[in-house]
Amino acid sequence: MAAALLSCHYCIPLSPKRPNFTNLPHKPGFISCCSSRNLAQLTPQIEQKGSAFSLKKCAFSVALAVGLLTGVVPAMGSVGIANPAVSDLGVLISGPPIKDPGALLRYALPINNKAIREVQKPLEDISDSLKVAGVKALDSVERNVRQASRALKQGRSLILSGVAESKKEEGKELLDKLDAGLDELQGIIEDKNRDSVAPKQKELLQYVGSVEEDMVDGFPYEVPEEYRNLPLLKGRATVDMKIKVKDNPNIDECVFRIVLDGYNAPVTAGNFVDLVERHFYDGMEIQRADGFVVQTGDPEGPADGFIDPSTEKPRTIPLEIMVDGDKEPVYGASLEELGRYKAQTKLPFNAFGTMAMARDEFENNSASSQVFWLLKESELTPSNANILDGRYAVFGYVVDNEDFLADLKVGDVIQSVQVVAGLDNLVNPTYKIAG
Repeated sequence: MAAALLSCHYCIPLSPKRPNFTNLPHKPGFISCCSSRNLAQLTPQIEQKGSAFSLKKCAFSVALAVGLLTGVVPAMGSVGIANPAVSDLGVLISGPPIKDPGALLRYALPINNKAIREVQKPLEDISDSLKVAGVKALDSVERNVRQASRALKQGRSLILSGVAESKKEEGKELLDKLDAGLDELQGIIEDKNRDSVAPKQKELLQYVGSVEEDMVDGFPYEVPEEYRNLPLLKGRATVDMKIKVKDNPNIDECVFRIVLDGYNAPVTAGNFVDLVERHFYDGMEIQRADGFVVQTGDPEGPADGFIDPSTEKPRTIPLEIMVDGDKEPVYGASLEELGRYKAQTKLPFNAFGTMAMARDEFENNSASSQVFWLLKESELTPSNANILDGRYAVFGYVVDNEDFLADLKVGDVIQSVQVVAGLDNLVNPTYKIAG
């Protein structure tokens, strides 16, 4: 039976110094909990540690996963979960989650311009159209292109009205390139050159994303005073992480491009960029790679995070979650603790390679330097159906070579992490003060 093969993807966060309930080769982070062979032996250990984890959540997750595949969704009473976080299945499975990191980043921008979204959506839908085999896919692609072209022509003035005044000329140039690119894509379709569609689609969506970023005029809110002196990323930055891969005949080294989103996580992203500029991660090994997450950031020695040499004390940052519809993030509390069970996060754990901060299990404001990238199938754990959204601070996505994350192993070495764009968005950079 297919259901027997599904694991629940619920997980138990582990404190850096707590004993590990599995034989995973790492100290801090998370362990996936649920499989038919280990539930019984894991349960007493969980209860002994006083974890709030419930096996009923696992049962529900499996049932939900089966429901997502079969269309038969379990009633709440049938599994007896007293957890309001899953009280409205309409919220959880209202549609397929957006998995593309570029799309997630575009929708996460603090803008409200319907005209540009009407260009963006059909261009993104090309990915679904291309799932059809052979040249038959081009009929659907052509409809997508015509819809995007029509939306651009009809909405151009409204799009430009949303661009920041200081960036109007750049916005016009980008729209001209977008218009010309749509004509080129139409030619590709007429030539039945299916293989050239996806690269052109990616180029056009980059133009769309650049226009949307030009709509953001300054940083949209004030960070709370207690965190205002920390390194803050007031905007976005792009980093390249180069990793030396060991014992893999198919890959020797790989460069992962990561976009960090300071609009929705300025403290978290700013902390990371500051550490990158200190070369904190250079030479560090991958410390966990188990098919669920890839994790690193635990320095050698007794410390679990970054010790600021200017103070000789650990630097920790608060849990930082931006909710869709809010004007600023919430700090220091998970959405579950706040009772916001239906809230959607602006940066969800949907994409393969979602980047977030690890932290102590029982202390929301204990994150420091340890980061992880999530590897998962988001159809089985859509936004708000997993227990990561709203509990751990997402601050970016791997946008290039993300598929190679699954090839990383414990002991592979981070040769370098380098900021390639957006460093000017970092304020309060402590690396300039203390090396």
